[in-house]
Amino acid sequence: MMTKSRKFLSGLIVLLFLAATNAACGLPFLAKPTPTTTPSLTAQPTATATLEPSSTPQPSDTPQPTATATLIPTPTPGLGSTWTRPADGMVMVYVPAGNFSMGLPAGTGEYYEHPQHTVFMDAYWMDKTLVTNAMYAKCVNAGACQAPTSSSSYTRSSYYGNPQYDNYPVVYVTWNAAQTYCQWAGARLPSEAEWEKAARGTDGRSYPWGNASPTCTLANFNNCTGDTTAVDAHPDGASPYGALDMAGNVTEWMNDWYSDTYYSHSPQSNPPGPTSGTKLTTRGGTWEFDAWNVHSSLRNQNVPTRANNAYFGFRCSRSSPPAP
Repeated sequence: MMTKSRKFLSGLIVLLFLAATNAACGLPFLAKPTPTTTPSLTAQPTATATLEPSSTPQPSDTPQPTATATLIPTPTPGLGSTWTRPADGMVMVYVPAGNFSMGLPAGTGEYYEHPQHTVFMDAYWMDKTLVTNAMYAKCVNAGACQAPTSSSSYTRSSYYGNPQYDNYPVVYVTWNAAQTYCQWAGARLPSEAEWEKAARGTDGRSYPWGNASPTCTLANFNNCTGDTTAVDAHPDGASPYGALDMAGNVTEWMNDWYSDTYYSHSPQSNPPGPTSGTKLTTRGGTWEFDAWNVHSSLRNQNVPTRANNAYFGFRCSRSSPPAP
């Protein structure tokens, strides 16, 4: 019993001694250890989405100015100007606006060429040549024109439709046939005043080339050849505006009714001819006429239905300027 008590006491003394010793040395002894606090997870910063700068906008293509069509003004036609008519390929010559003397003075010429009078004409275009067989055939082939009443000429049995004579004047056509053709081609038959100014110019000349008497080089007249010639066969006989064959070759249908006395009361500007009549005017003479009968102021007449004639042809005119 004593033994156990002594052992307990001895142990207790030893423990107390050790505790005192440790306290003196500042060492904890048998102290309940402070629970180690497990550090909380350090809050990770919320990932901030780094905003990448959007790509710098590239400038759109610099707008190019809309190309504006530069309108080039149509040159004002003048003396020597020409224009080719699309429908038939006819070259038209320009006749500028202005005055000219129409007819002949008293004491000269025929009574129906009197009185000589000043006429003002607006500008217009006139066919350079007579309408040819080949041109007229285009209208026939298009279904707009009737074929000539004969395919012959005065001495040739094969004329219209024969390629050898394509560039010769069409003949055997009535006034109505000529008018129909000109309308199909975008033109019309000329007035007497238009025709005479285109033939004579403004200086009162007797013939298209001047006042010299005609020769077979200047015109097809007085049976120089005994029949028609090509429409460009006499370039030396051109009028002041470049029109050919305005003396001889074939006589030409006008748009005007005929009146012997029309000049005594016709308008001073752009005379259109009488408002009615029984016959229509023709101008220019034929390959058979003598020098007097192909002068540029001479007037002739015929019934509009006459077609059985190898002497009749035509050319066209137009008032409005051609489209650009």
